[in-house]
Amino acid sequence: MVYIMEIYTDGGCRGNGQPGAIGAAAAAFKKEMELTAIILALQRALEKVDELDTNPYLNVKIYSDSRYAINCMTNWIYKWVKNGWITAAGNEVANRDLLQEASDLDDRLAELGDVEYIWIPRENNQYADRLCTEDMDEQ
Repeated sequence: MVYIMEIYTDGGCRGNGQPGAIGAAAAAFKKEMELTAIILALQRALEKVDELDTNPYLNVKIYSDSRYAINCMTNWIYKWVKNGWITAAGNEVANRDLLQEASDLDDRLAELGDVEYIWIPRENNQYADRLCTEDMDEQ
């Protein structure tokens, strides 16, 4: 049996780069919030697996309107790991802690099935965007 999960993510940050910036998950920069949204999606998928009575093959699709987050998880992370977390420009990779956490969670899910990261246009991600905005409004 295949268990399909489709998770839509979004991350936001008001006052990006300014003291007292408010993000949907914490005070942080927008790119950090986009990666945090991916981490939350991966954590939720693992929690859902623990709730299941069976051990199905997973087909997890994580949607984001962040090209940065999608590229991190589908392309760049493999190069950075291979290069010791150094970019092509010779700099340390930004947000390494978040990327390593996301990679570890991705590895755990991948042992149970397929994990796919899919970029979608912002206008197709309005529900996740609204939830993110509501969360920031409550802070």
